[in-house]
Amino acid sequence: MSVVVPAYNEEAGIARVIEALHGRLAGFGRPYEIIVVDNASEDRTLEVLEPLLDGDRVRVLRNKVNRGKGFSVRRGMLDANGELRLLCDADCGPSLASLPELLEAMQHADVVAGSRVAAGAQVDRQQPLRRRLVGWPFIALTRVLMGEPTKDVYCGFKLWRGSAAESVFSRQRLTGWVFDAEVLALARRLGFRVTEVGVAWADRTGSKLSIIQVLIPAVRELLDARRNVRAQVHAARRGEAAPQDPAEPAPDAQLVADSAERSA
Repeated sequence: MSVVVPAYNEEAGIARVIEALHGRLAGFGRPYEIIVVDNASEDRTLEVLEPLLDGDRVRVLRNKVNRGKGFSVRRGMLDANGELRLLCDADCGPSLASLPELLEAMQHADVVAGSRVAAGAQVDRQQPLRRRLVGWPFIALTRVLMGEPTKDVYCGFKLWRGSAAESVFSRQRLTGWVFDAEVLALARRLGFRVTEVGVAWADRTGSKLSIIQVLIPAVRELLDARRNVRAQVHAARRGEAAPQDPAEPAPDAQLVADSAERSA
């Protein structure tokens, strides 16, 4: 299993997440890797991570400039080696208790989307009311525009079969946080089985995302996502490779594999 953790200015909690992942994944008795994709953090995130890098199970990819969460997740998913690939936001610690349920659901699915509203969800701390009042209509709009039945599109805890991740994320184009809507819609339209499972979850205080500020750009991104899904699915049905986006620069080179260099 590969676990992809997108991170931006996570110095306060990233070590706890990595330790929680180690503890949970070791209990399954299967090989695993943890890939932190640092989105040009401006704090001590990389410094905090460095003692945790072992050259095998934990590694870091760093974007030289802030490229957005969607870019970071895509980079991690396509760099991963696991037959299963888990998207785990940097505040996903409480949701790790639900990983067995996701693994069980994966027996009959290619993508399992964690959900804070589906049956079985255990929400310890809700988002602030103002955020929920803005978020609910946007999720409804997402589901209408993308034809996506998933109730909690933007939950940052999703398990992907490796083959589905390779096919879908190679076709993803959104670089911002709305990418979840694009990849779920792509997965369904490409014929992969998508299901939703309730998970344990607790809202993190001090969230960096202000939905009100990004709402209008996010609606534009949804329209871009719908166009891309149609183009990518059409190309796939004709047997063409994933069309490349000529405006998209190549991914940055991997950074913090230099811990061995420092110790040499």
